[in-house]
Amino acid sequence: MGEFYYFLQQFINGITLGSAYALIAIGYTMVYGIIGMINFAHGEIYMISTYVAFIAITCLAMLGIEYLPVVFLIALLTTVLISSTFGYALERVAYRPLRGGNRLIPLISAIGMSIFLQNYVLLGQSSRDVALPQMVSGGITMGSDDAFQATLSYMQMIILVVTLISMALLSWFISRSRTGRACRAVSADMKMASLLGIDTNRIIAITFIIGASLAAVAGLLLGMHYGVANPFIGFIAGLKAFTAAVLGGIGSIPGAVLGGLILGVAESMTAAYISSEYRNVVAFALLVLILLFRPTGILGKPEVEKI
Repeated sequence: MGEFYYFLQQFINGITLGSAYALIAIGYTMVYGIIGMINFAHGEIYMISTYVAFIAITCLAMLGIEYLPVVFLIALLTTVLISSTFGYALERVAYRPLRGGNRLIPLISAIGMSIFLQNYVLLGQSSRDVALPQMVSGGITMGSDDAFQATLSYMQMIILVVTLISMALLSWFISRSRTGRACRAVSADMKMASLLGIDTNRIIAITFIIGASLAAVAGLLLGMHYGVANPFIGFIAGLKAFTAAVLGGIGSIPGAVLGGLILGVAESMTAAYISSEYRNVVAFALLVLILLFRPTGILGKPEVEKI
């Protein structure tokens, strides 16, 4: 039974990590679905979100506010607000002035913004790790005392619940709201949507704001879970989330979620049963295999060229 609980523990760890990848990957897939471009600065938005969450929690502690639900709510609202502002500014500076030109130019611009934001935080916060004390302790332990015990911590439960709520709200927004229907229209045909009276610039900006908000949720949750941040976490997390988006099917929101969960579980299992040094190798090897045998991703649909 010890082996089973060891496997269960790694699966729980993988689902937790995959949930965060999924939240970040949705930002990639939404932007790609609307304007057909990859926002390579999205990982830095996640990194900035983690720092904002740390600063917000520290300020609340200095003010003597320690009731966890209040701290979590205020930190979440603050992080989402500031991160969505960065997302909106990113769209206005790096994408909107270059829209309609060669598709390589906005890509280079996004990479430049990624480097700029990373060094912006590096100069402001230094390169050292910043730590946050564990705020949520305890969990549910499974297994007997004389064998390996699997633990589902309360923080992991919070990550899973908040992730599911975020996915449900986003699905409702895209399928039911007027703005969500406009997003789908712009994704299907931007020029036709503009001719029908939809403000495409507004819809694209909203897409960036939504993606940044989900990255903010991931930044807060993972920041509270792992308790460590530095200016370079955005590059790795962004690369993994982009991999998850491509794995599940770039442009597909359910695909981004599925790709994130698969990638998280694959990394966790690799670190547990092979070596933590090979977790990145397995993750990208999985991506290569998917692209070889199903280039559109698991849930992606082949593009139909309009004539």
